[in-house]
Amino acid sequence: MRIGYARVSTGGQNLDGQIDRLRDAGCDRIFEEVASGAKVDRPVLEEALSYCRTGDTFVCLGLSRVARSVQHLIQIVADFEERGIGFMSLTETIDTTTPAGRMLFTVMAACSQMERDLLIERTNIGLDAARKRGRLGGRPKKMNEVQIASAKEMFAKEVPAAEIASAFGVSVPTLYRTIPASSR
Repeated sequence: MRIGYARVSTGGQNLDGQIDRLRDAGCDRIFEEVASGAKVDRPVLEEALSYCRTGDTFVCLGLSRVARSVQHLIQIVADFEERGIGFMSLTETIDTTTPAGRMLFTVMAACSQMERDLLIERTNIGLDAARKRGRLGGRPKKMNEVQIASAKEMFAKEVPAAEIASAFGVSVPTLYRTIPASSR
């Protein structure tokens, strides 16, 4: 039996194209999910994975529809191998029910892992170079040092937090995060 899995990230996206391709691939049962691929908790994916039995083939449109990362994909396919279940990705033309498909999957997984490792390495090199030049990453601070000092003076004069926050164009929670109670 072929078990299909279709996923889109948001409710505004449409599953029809994936479902058509999965039906064309001979899927007897198709699980449909609307969830971000980065989410760890995807109940429909878990249901589809546990629905598969020995001799079945799990079919997806593409690797990115199923796995959060290369490690997650390898984990899924290893579990399938232990359970005697095949894995097929239509976009990447991978079919682990064949020797060539298993080899292709192994090579692609290794290449994907290398690509991910190289991306992390390049990112870290860039961040280090930026730090050496005095540039810091991250989101800009809402309040500068002069504003923080002024806000502390206002706290000392017992001005309500809502008024202080309004004066600097920040929310009260941001004000409290920027100036903790211990330094007011």
